[in-house]
Amino acid sequence: MAEGKRITAAKSLVDKNKVYTLDEGIALVKQTSKVKFDASVEVHANLGIDPSKGEQQIRATVALPHGTGKTKILAAFVGSNDEKDAKEAGADFVYGEEDIKKIKDTGKIAFEIAIATPDMMPKMAMAAKVLGPKGLMPNPKTDTVGKDVKKMIAELKKGKAAFKNDDTANVHQAIGKVSFSEAQLKENFMAFMDALKKAKPSSSKGSYIKSLYLTTSMGPSIKVEIPS
Repeated sequence: MAEGKRITAAKSLVDKNKVYTLDEGIALVKQTSKVKFDASVEVHANLGIDPSKGEQQIRATVALPHGTGKTKILAAFVGSNDEKDAKEAGADFVYGEEDIKKIKDTGKIAFEIAIATPDMMPKMAMAAKVLGPKGLMPNPKTDTVGKDVKKMIAELKKGKAAFKNDDTANVHQAIGKVSFSEAQLKENFMAFMDALKKAKPSSSKGSYIKSLYLTTSMGPSIKVEIPS
């Protein structure tokens, strides 16, 4: 019951009809997180795109200056000549052709993000039905396919994040944890905004970013101004 009361109290701090400045929004998002764990702070952007049109899909990456506060379990799909580099760079799993077959046969996945070298991509096709729907298929657009295995892994481990729109023209991105300072959250927010603006499809007409909200796990949504 105490948990419910805390969440209700947090909601009462937010004026649903107000659009907050970014600084106010960040201060409020930290203040209204009432859960006992270090919750993620997320940005939810509603975009003026048509998600049913292929050329208006948003798919890009952002290098957050302070990371997201969470390191993802990473798998590297590489040939034998790149295995050593992948291990040294910090890949949690280093997979070859046999492992791809195993994923296809069992449907079991123990990682949250994957990179691959170009030579492995044709082999990855056999597991596409398992990896594709979960958004785990490496893709050149999200800088997860390339020859420089060490660079790809280091950037992802440091806080490079891939984002894409959902079917309702929204993009959701974690920009840190409640324990981050307001300055760190602001820098991460602005880095995400830059990346989101750069990802604007040329065929998208009218206003591109329609609304922005900050929120935490189980915390209220806080509407913030769209940076010019």
